Amino acid sequence: MDCDVIIVGGGLAGLVAAAELGDRGKRVVILEQEGENSIGGQAFWSLGGLFMVDTPEQRRMRIRDSQELALSDWMGSAAFDRDEDRWPRTVAEAYVDFAAGEMRSWLHQMGMRWFPVVGWAERGGALATGHGNSVPRFHLTWGTGPGVVAPFERRVRAHVEAGRISLKFRHRASRLIKTNGAVTGVAGEVLAASTVGRGEKSSRESVSDFEVSAGAVIVASGGIGGDFELVRRNWPVERLGPAPKRMVAGVPHHVDGRMIGIARDAGASVINADRMWHYTEGLKNWSPIWPNHGIRILPGPSSMWFDAFGARLEPPAMPGFDTLSTLKRILSTGRDHSWFVLTQKIIEKEFALSGSEQNPDLTSGEWLQVIRSRRGKGAPPPVEAFKRNGEDFIVSSSLGELVAGMNRLVGEELIDHDRLEAQIAARDRQIDNPFAKDAQVTAIRGARAYLGDRLIRTAKPHKILDPKNGPLIAVRLNILTRKTLGGIHTDLDARVLDGSGQPISGLYAIGEAAGFGGGGYHGYNALEGTFLGGCIFSGRAAGRKAAQ
Repeated sequence: MDCDVIIVGGGLAGLVAAAELGDRGKRVVILEQEGENSIGGQAFWSLGGLFMVDTPEQRRMRIRDSQELALSDWMGSAAFDRDEDRWPRTVAEAYVDFAAGEMRSWLHQMGMRWFPVVGWAERGGALATGHGNSVPRFHLTWGTGPGVVAPFERRVRAHVEAGRISLKFRHRASRLIKTNGAVTGVAGEVLAASTVGRGEKSSRESVSDFEVSAGAVIVASGGIGGDFELVRRNWPVERLGPAPKRMVAGVPHHVDGRMIGIARDAGASVINADRMWHYTEGLKNWSPIWPNHGIRILPGPSSMWFDAFGARLEPPAMPGFDTLSTLKRILSTGRDHSWFVLTQKIIEKEFALSGSEQNPDLTSGEWLQVIRSRRGKGAPPPVEAFKRNGEDFIVSSSLGELVAGMNRLVGEELIDHDRLEAQIAARDRQIDNPFAKDAQVTAIRGARAYLGDRLIRTAKPHKILDPKNGPLIAVRLNILTRKTLGGIHTDLDARVLDGSGQPISGLYAIGEAAGFGGGGYHGYNALEGTFLGGCIFSGRAAGRKAAQ
């Protein structure tokens, strides 16, 4: 054998598995089709949020959380309903135990720290037994995505220096080698050297072939979000409606799902391919890095949300509450865009953009930068840059001009001024009293009952049509591809299962390629912070098991 274990993919899950294997003295080869500057994969670009339960950060924010409440939220959101959901459910239960147990102390020991205000993502907005987080659980890592990658990369680099781990960049896996039914290696192509920046589209020119043999192979290659054709092919039309004709890419082009198909060719079972997680608040990046580069708005609860024809979305399709319900509602119109209408006061307090590169203050890990950015005049600088330069933003002092701009942007007279004004005015009348029947206004006041939201995330309720709160802002929202919730079927130890549910000797799968664990431990809905968490959890499990 050339090594003990081959890991296909140098993203977060692959680094976690490699670090665990290296700690146990194993010889590891990491194959990564991109260049060395792409180590850390998608996690590098992330905001760095982790789903953790009953933490000191929560308790300091007066949040009472528990393993029991978190599991109830998870199962209500996942809505597991298929025979093949046995292992996804088992992995989900184990992850919640981990998130409520040793996860934080283990990561803290490695040097990770978290922003003191815990975020409240995916709030649900319906029943206690349904989808959503009952309490804030989104722990934002200091340093954002790079801060999550750093401790595992440090561990891997130390093993590289010691000669236990070998990093093979520009090595694209194309075939799993099997011997007597067991996976014993990987074959593929060495791609031409690349000088493009991280995330930019790299060449697929092949200069030679390679084969590596090992006692085990771990697939850590990511999902399908960069391949729109594959996304549309797996789209759950009956559940969500027709796939969007126009989307923006929340991931680089190399997130292509190739290894999922290659694992299937080697006998792996792939389940829940129709379960996916795409966002409804996507912006076309005015300064793109990868093709059709999209950025997600992380909204507070106050923006009014309208469909392509100017009809207000009904609860739970409110900003930050229920992603899939909102996606289904938007696509039901036959169009694939929607609109936020808001004020300058709302954008200043409530708009954040997803991604490490869109949050240089948090990525720096420097308090002074965070204070200058978040507490200064206007919205945070990256948001103001999008407002100024982004093609999806319209800013006006009058509603008439705003509506004209909205129609001009899409090239059709879809929005009627009087209808839009009537809906906004009706909502504004709900602000006159401390009580209201409008569910979104009630949700805004409920959000401000949480100290974290009141301090930095939710604007004080105000009338949108009142000029003193202006100017008015309209934002065209696009569907943004992001995560694969299904994937290669695995057990709790990340061992890949065949069509009969039996482990394939020598083959493991982790991270997004395995639906973040089990072949889809989210079920139908993600609670956020569970993508990076799933990479860490499944990578740790595979590394420890393969080391045996």
